[in-house]
Amino acid sequence: MLRLQSSQPGFEQAFERLVRERRESGEDVAHQVLRIIEDVRMRGDAALVEYSNRFDNHSLGDPDEWAISPDVCRAAFDDLKPKLRAALELAAQRIAAYHEAQLPKDRDYTDEAGVRLGAKWRAVDAAGLYVPGGRAAYPSSLLMNAIPAKVAGVERLVVVTPTPDGNTNPLV
Repeated sequence: MLRLQSSQPGFEQAFERLVRERRESGEDVAHQVLRIIEDVRMRGDAALVEYSNRFDNHSLGDPDEWAISPDVCRAAFDDLKPKLRAALELAAQRIAAYHEAQLPKDRDYTDEAGVRLGAKWRAVDAAGLYVPGGRAAYPSSLLMNAIPAKVAGVERLVVVTPTPDGNTNPLV
């Protein structure tokens, strides 16, 4: 593990080198991601199957089997250890409360010229959510994406997550 201390000689050069390396890596990753997105736009499910094989080492079969059933989700929830479930439920309540306080208000007023003005706020119909999870589970990413969408009134959420070797992490 690399440790940098600002009091050490050469700190500034080491820090600049670290930032430069991360930046170069980030640009490369961003470029690769853009290529993948464009490929999926062009080739659709065929590209998804190819990338699942490549990145997750998992062969996707019939598209009807790509979704995780509500029964499997319920079983995963029911199997949570009580302390973990309580922690996730508390987090969910807190996330919901925070985002409920952020909901925009509709506006309706009449200006000094007598013209009625206003704005009505509406949620989108559907949202796609990506939950990272290759080597580790990130239930917090699911909570922090899905709950604000539901609070906002989004009716349909589609969640995607990596399935290394075909395994879906039950925490996600």
